[in-house]
Amino acid sequence: MTIREHMTPDPVVLPSSATLADAARSMRDEDIGDVLVEEDGELRGVATDRDIVVRAIAEGADPTRATLAEVCSNGLVTVSPDDSVIDAERLMRQHAVRRVPVVEGGRAIGMISIGDLAIDLDSESALADISAAPANS
Repeated sequence: MTIREHMTPDPVVLPSSATLADAARSMRDEDIGDVLVEEDGELRGVATDRDIVVRAIAEGADPTRATLAEVCSNGLVTVSPDDSVIDAERLMRQHAVRRVPVVEGGRAIGMISIGDLAIDLDSESALADISAAPANS
């Protein structure tokens, strides 16, 4: 099984200069917990809702002024859409990450998460149930 079969396509990609408030609105509007961060046309990192809260808001940052460049995770781990889901699982374990951008031709085309893998590969698991449930309002 390949990543392409299990990924969430069309990730939200924002420039590193976008404010945390911009990112939070995108996450709310798209019902997602992360955005990819791009700088000078290249993927730079991932920013999660938790990154915004823990690395910025909790430290007193102004979300209308602080940028994604200040909070995004660097040292990005990526997979190709033609890689196997086993490769993605191995990378997630090895790097202790829950989401991995899917990149093709230098462009982000999707995200694969432990929730995606659980839903598709072990639909009876508690993680699959939680991941498939509607978001809390």
